[in-house]
Amino acid sequence: MKALVVGYGSIGSRHARILAELGCEVALVTSRPTTDYPRFSTIPESISGFQPDYVVLASETAKHHAGLCELAEAGFAGRVLVEKPLFHEPRQMPQHRFQSVYVAYNLRFHPLLQKLRHLLEVETVVSVQAYVGQYLPGWRPGRDYRDGYSANGGAGGGVLRDLSHELDYLNWLLGGWRQLTALGGHYSALEISSDDVFAVMLTTVRCPVVTVQLNYLDRLTRRELVINTQQHTIGINFITGELVVDDVRQHVTAERDHTYREMHRAVVEGQADFLCTLEEGIDVVGMVAAAERAVTERRWVWK
Repeated sequence: MKALVVGYGSIGSRHARILAELGCEVALVTSRPTTDYPRFSTIPESISGFQPDYVVLASETAKHHAGLCELAEAGFAGRVLVEKPLFHEPRQMPQHRFQSVYVAYNLRFHPLLQKLRHLLEVETVVSVQAYVGQYLPGWRPGRDYRDGYSANGGAGGGVLRDLSHELDYLNWLLGGWRQLTALGGHYSALEISSDDVFAVMLTTVRCPVVTVQLNYLDRLTRRELVINTQQHTIGINFITGELVVDDVRQHVTAERDHTYREMHRAVVEGQADFLCTLEEGIDVVGMVAAAERAVTERRWVWK
């Protein structure tokens, strides 16, 4: 299969490497000089010159919509994976002939979430608390955090979008959001133009009380989840790989590229069970917009 990766930053290079390891013939659309893979300057040029079967849009979030429009105008009719989040603000999808469109919420493929999803099938969920925090200056050693897209709100950066995995998996596990309110913004001394802390409270189809905090400030680096059901308390620590059900603990290992590899394999093989669909990706974009609206208007926002 021919796979085209649009954008060759840290995440684009990771996608390209993993796709090559899976046996795909890889090409890039990037302005960066590289000899790693064949390189094209524009999307139309790559579609006509490379004729890919699968396209991964790994450009800045604010450029995703334009990239999809270019793919559609070029007549691309294969599979598309868009890096998360789908858009930086609610947008209409262009008219297209794509075979399928997915959003790269690869955390769904983490063994811990897979096990949790199975556990929750027979549970009545009462409350959920999710937390993710990582100190932004430590994300990419050797690179000034102020130069990254995460620091640039105009490019689609900011913690609410950057760490929207939590919003996606909560929707996925709990049947979708119904209403939410939020607090958030730029509160720290980080030299960025994007939000660095967000706290969201919401109700979902399956759970009446859900809270999630996202931040760029946690020097301990944490990603955790606690769920109370009518029968059990379930805890997950993504950093240590620990799953706790009441007083029973088990460790689940997943090497660094596992979730990305399994996500790409699912797209390539047409196994959509755990992939984030276009509709689900649009829902997360709406959730982000609702959270920002809740902050501005200081109220609950209904879906």
